[in-house]
Amino acid sequence: MFQLLLAYIPPLVVSGAGAAGPRLNNDRLYKFSYTTEVLVDRAKGSKDGSAGYSISSDVDVNLVWRDPSSKDDQLIQLVISNVKIKNVAPRSAKKNIFEGATTQSLLGEKKLAALERPFMVHLKNGKVSSFYCYKAEPASIKNLKRGVASLLQVQCRSGKVIENDVSGRCTVEYRAAQGQVTRTKALETCKTAETGFTTHIQVLGVSGESSSVTVFTLEDGFIKSAIAKETHILAVNARRTTAAKIVSRQSLTLVAIETGPFEAAGKNVASVVKSLDEKLFAVGVAAEKVKSQCKGCQSTLLFSLSFPFLFQKQFEPDSLSKAIAPRSFLALIQSIRKASKDAILQVLKHSSKTALPQVVDAVTSSQTPDSLDAMLQFLNFADPKGLVLQERFLYACGFASHPNERMLQALVDISKGKIGSKDIKESVVIIMGAIVHKLCQKGGCELPTVVEVKKMILEGPYSTQVESDIQMYLLALKNSLLPEAIPLFSKYAESEVGAYCTISLTALQRYDVALITDEVKQTVNRVYHQNRRVYEKNVRAAAADVVFSSNPSYMEVKNVLLSIGNLPKELNKYMLSKVKDILHFEMPASKILRKAMKDMISHNYDRFSKVGSSSAFSGFMARTADATTTYSLDILYSGSGVLRRSNMNIYGASNGALLHGLQVAIEAQGMESLIAAKPDEGEEDLESFAGMSALLFDVQLRPVTFFKGYSDLMSKMFSMSGEPMNVVKGLILLTDHSQVIQLQSGLKANAEFQGGLAIDISGGMEVSLWYRESKTSVNNKGAMVVTGNVTVDMDFVRTGMEVSFETEASLDFITTVQFSEYPFLVCMQMDKTALPFSESLTKYESLPSGKSYVSRRGHKQLLPGSEFPLHQENSNMCKRVFDSDW
Repeated sequence: MFQLLLAYIPPLVVSGAGAAGPRLNNDRLYKFSYTTEVLVDRAKGSKDGSAGYSISSDVDVNLVWRDPSSKDDQLIQLVISNVKIKNVAPRSAKKNIFEGATTQSLLGEKKLAALERPFMVHLKNGKVSSFYCYKAEPASIKNLKRGVASLLQVQCRSGKVIENDVSGRCTVEYRAAQGQVTRTKALETCKTAETGFTTHIQVLGVSGESSSVTVFTLEDGFIKSAIAKETHILAVNARRTTAAKIVSRQSLTLVAIETGPFEAAGKNVASVVKSLDEKLFAVGVAAEKVKSQCKGCQSTLLFSLSFPFLFQKQFEPDSLSKAIAPRSFLALIQSIRKASKDAILQVLKHSSKTALPQVVDAVTSSQTPDSLDAMLQFLNFADPKGLVLQERFLYACGFASHPNERMLQALVDISKGKIGSKDIKESVVIIMGAIVHKLCQKGGCELPTVVEVKKMILEGPYSTQVESDIQMYLLALKNSLLPEAIPLFSKYAESEVGAYCTISLTALQRYDVALITDEVKQTVNRVYHQNRRVYEKNVRAAAADVVFSSNPSYMEVKNVLLSIGNLPKELNKYMLSKVKDILHFEMPASKILRKAMKDMISHNYDRFSKVGSSSAFSGFMARTADATTTYSLDILYSGSGVLRRSNMNIYGASNGALLHGLQVAIEAQGMESLIAAKPDEGEEDLESFAGMSALLFDVQLRPVTFFKGYSDLMSKMFSMSGEPMNVVKGLILLTDHSQVIQLQSGLKANAEFQGGLAIDISGGMEVSLWYRESKTSVNNKGAMVVTGNVTVDMDFVRTGMEVSFETEASLDFITTVQFSEYPFLVCMQMDKTALPFSESLTKYESLPSGKSYVSRRGHKQLLPGSEFPLHQENSNMCKRVFDSDW
């Protein structure tokens, strides 16, 4: 009823006689002064320190024709004159690029003449419905004229409407007061022909805030002044000080009203325009795309020839832990995105053997049609010797910031063709799952190729009896996170094959809790409690993780607590440690866990005093106002002291979004025979095996096998060099944001934010029978560079800024186990080396003549290294291990 009454309240009108918009009088010339300025700076920068420029002019406006039947249907002529261009902020002559320059020397005679040539606007009910000018005029000049015309578009009634102007098609709200109208444009609703792209992972992405407000002052039914301010702020989510601000202002002020020309005669707008100037055409209200004339840009031939001199050294493997590698990676991507297929092929063919894998990362990450075609032509998937390059291509596809259907189709075609390596066959299918997930996130789940791949991976596990193939399809589904795969994971969670169970349970843990039904929970609880069969310890541990992470009920938690004390020794200790970690780290299940622990039957000394060496611990790596990074370390041993599972996770959280940045899991089984120990229940017949799998930035990679089978184990035992095995190495495009910002003034800004990561993850496992000691290690080295570049590039002047930060880091996780006695001694170490950090801000202005102004600021610091704290029990154990070594 309240809304119904509101509908009958008449809207406020500020001009008389029910005018829809501003009305011009016959034989009057309205003389305005006009100024538009644009500036770029850091988010909290002031106008005085900004880069940018202003354009000022006189604007004469007169009525050309009015529809006799409607006073609000008007054809208006505008003439720009006395154009001046200068700095947006006061500068000394030495720093002023416009010093000594005239408008004609800046614009050129033809462009100045085009800007000062009369143009017409059809104003209907206060809205610009048509824009008339010469077709041959440069797009940048026509856009500036459209910017002036946007300040004549105003309605005198309050309300929300959808309008077309130079910014595109936007939702606009008008608020009318006495003699004044405020127009607020919802810039996020504007639809334009030029669209960009952004990273699908929110934690690594870029977010923006924008506003556009124009205040009109009206007098006697016409515009006395129009003052507009438009602001855009773009910031990297994980570090919001890495940000850029664009501010655009417009001012149109009535200076005088003089005697002007009389109205022209005519039946309609089109006939009147044609009678006055046949060269005038309706060219559309929205901004036109300006073709950038890239002076100084390399030709594609020059690009391919210069690559070895510009980038090759920085792409050598020894540089992958240094910031120069991701910095060069981002620069190469920018070049490749402008290069042809043939030029890209030349770069690939002329790269050194050691630098080529990194070049493949860059070419694939460029994600252009030419770069994809070049890679598909360059790689021969039938050749088993090309495994390294093929896998680097596939991983880069999996990490793609904005993959499309064509990329997925390319992988489908590869999977149907001849593949020389079984490892590559597996990686193709696994990565297809990751691309399906990203395309579905963008609303592309019904694309034909996506539907085809979904069908293939959903039916895949049932189409084969080969264990490795079933694992391949399960890993692909784990990457896809398809809701329809949940029943399949639920089924395989109860499989007799431990690997199927582990993959399925860890996949279920990645889903939104809302998708985990009661039926699925019942399945997971059956696995943990072994209601139907005996499971391996690591499977039960994975099931417990799903129980605790899926919004468990009171009875589920109580039953888990009651099981402690009746589990195998090390699983007992692991579960106790997991419960304490949930409580310590205030995880979502902590509240219901505390409630269940009030019951003395489930929480007592007998249960919570079990000894062992397995553990689970979580902690903070870094906490800032913008992002939080956490880590977790889970270690599960067999009853004989041999590692069963080691799981290290790193998570990033920002503004409510969560990213699984890294998971490195080492699993071992069937190694009790080495030390003449008895296997645990349910693990008596397990084949000797050790391997590692990695999940990187929410993408599961193909697992790596250290050894499989007793003979392979023994040969590896006697040939172990102690050197870690590489799990993943390469360059990854983390942040990739491209945006075209059409300003109301007619100027156009381009924003490019990119983040590159050079990463080298390796792991190893050593066993010494002589010293009865085993050691596992996970080594993570990396360097990251993030840059943000915002430019306002007209063909006569260019202004912009670049903000960036870079760092290098090394993180090592080492576990030492001495199993000469029980409880065996276990020491876990997680060390971070000192890391250099630097950030910079560059602002610039330049003219085609080469005259330029550049301002640079930055700072560097060395952040101290540290050993991440684990639980006190671990500290005591490490002391005993190293004391015994001494």
